Amino acid sequence: MKHLFTTLILLVAVSVQAMQIRQVEPLCWWTDMHTPLTLMLHGEDLVSSTVTVQRLNGKRVVKGDCTGLRVTGQHNAYSPNYLFLDLEVNEPGTYRITLSKAGRKVSTDYVIAERRQGSRERRSFTSADCVYLIMSDRFVDGDPTNNTVSTMKEKGDKQNIHGRWGGDIQGIINSLDYIRQTGATAIWPTPLLEDNEAAWSYHGYACSDYYHIDPRYGSNELYRQMVQTAHQKGLKIIIDMVPNHCGAGHWWMQDLPYKDWVNQFPTFTNTCNAFSANYDVNASAYDRELSNRGWFDTPMPDMNLDNEDLLKYFQQWAIWWVEYADLDGLRVDTYPYIGKHASALWTKAIRDEYPNLNIVGECWTRPASAVAYWQSGTKNYDGYDSGLPSVMDFPVEEAIRQALENDGNYWGGGMTKVYDAVAMDYLYADVNQLLLFVGNHDMDRFADVVKDNDLRRVRLGHTLVATLRGIPQIFAGDEYGMRSSDMSQGHSTLRMPLPKADTLPEVQRQLYDYVSRLYRWRQTEPLIHTGKTMHFLDRGNTYAFFRYDEQGAVFVFVNGTEQTKIIPTDHYAELLNRYNPVGHEVLTGERVDLSRTDLSVEPLGSLVVKLTR
Repeated sequence: MKHLFTTLILLVAVSVQAMQIRQVEPLCWWTDMHTPLTLMLHGEDLVSSTVTVQRLNGKRVVKGDCTGLRVTGQHNAYSPNYLFLDLEVNEPGTYRITLSKAGRKVSTDYVIAERRQGSRERRSFTSADCVYLIMSDRFVDGDPTNNTVSTMKEKGDKQNIHGRWGGDIQGIINSLDYIRQTGATAIWPTPLLEDNEAAWSYHGYACSDYYHIDPRYGSNELYRQMVQTAHQKGLKIIIDMVPNHCGAGHWWMQDLPYKDWVNQFPTFTNTCNAFSANYDVNASAYDRELSNRGWFDTPMPDMNLDNEDLLKYFQQWAIWWVEYADLDGLRVDTYPYIGKHASALWTKAIRDEYPNLNIVGECWTRPASAVAYWQSGTKNYDGYDSGLPSVMDFPVEEAIRQALENDGNYWGGGMTKVYDAVAMDYLYADVNQLLLFVGNHDMDRFADVVKDNDLRRVRLGHTLVATLRGIPQIFAGDEYGMRSSDMSQGHSTLRMPLPKADTLPEVQRQLYDYVSRLYRWRQTEPLIHTGKTMHFLDRGNTYAFFRYDEQGAVFVFVNGTEQTKIIPTDHYAELLNRYNPVGHEVLTGERVDLSRTDLSVEPLGSLVVKLTR
């Protein structure tokens, strides 16, 4: 009997010790939000707890009923270590949430802040902007002291081409003036959230904590400081979000809230990478299932946003970061993998909270009809609307690369590819919302793929990106024709730190000077932001187009050949006759008469002219 009594005491002690709260997410919330608040609590033995909420005045509990934050519902998960609380938010303050059960109690304090004025109506990045893409770990090491952090599995190692090199938030802050000088007005850093994988964690796309910046980059507070400093310099910040998959190192992988929190198979199963299964009338259910539920990679569990609690979690997560850090937009990784209906609900919740917020989705597919399917407002045969205002223009990216990777001396080659790609604009709901680029962190450097690595060809690519419809995006280093250090080692060698400007050869400095002046000019020219496009076909590997409205036009001529080309200005009479044919070259101010029949453009050169009535 004595032994039984001792055992019971021990069991009670263990039970009392077991009840605890480890995670509360979102970390805080605000008044006057359109989105209802649901807290996810995780710890030990939280299931079926009785919940009370009390307001705090300093450290003291305010007596009486609490109306500033009220529990309106609660539900358990599959795991006994989770509890989901629906809360009504009425007043700012600090509140004590207490869970009690069988004589045991555990509490956590929660802050409701006052929402900043005008937050809901915040503006976002548009076709008037130019986005600068940063591979965060490989950009600038502004704080070497955080390159290795004891709590993170992978340590800093600049000798390992696939390892962490120390780029961080302080490095971005230190580089804001440089980025602004390139002509960029918005910054897209690759994910800065914690990615606690043992190897290859530098890319950041295997999140292990959705609410905390990776300590090797800095902190939540430093991230918010970066945004504030960027805003003071006239720069916007876009957050890179990955709702499709987490990292295998995420804390919840040891204790999933539900069995279907992530998509699971008897053995590891990759996605089939068939975006087309989402809109293909001939697609099998098998391929659709594999496209949306297969894992992106072995260390990247595929999230199941068909689980209502997970969908709510990710909706709040995106909204929390926008509100907390005062962000200007979202880029969404691998959007079609999420599952098209769940992803549309996720996007809708964000846009309901921030009606003007731009969200650009990575829908890496071709042709244009396949990309257009994912842009909101497209008249799809099945009625589907993703809610995405913007999508990445992979068809035009591919066309520009193919036009400049060789001499184009074949039917349909060269600049004809660009013409044919832009000819698909009728498919899109809004071409001015397409993110236009010639390179990013997931594809070979532009200067590596153009013929002979000729920087004149790189210059032509930038000319097209800066003057065609859409939102231009520059991958850090492409502004001066950066090349991979060793293409045989894969993409890690194209994601390298920027060299110091004074170490660049003269030819690269000249390219940078042209590119930065062009993008800075673009900031001031509404015709490029919202004007219509009329373009002209030439099988001789040149491309001409106008960006125009009733008041004026910008004329662009691109010579993709290695010979001097006469501009056939008489071909453009239907539009040219609307304006004074005498204009000015946009960067030099030089007078240009487009009525001349002997006007020429040098080999692999271009001409950009502003015309008025």
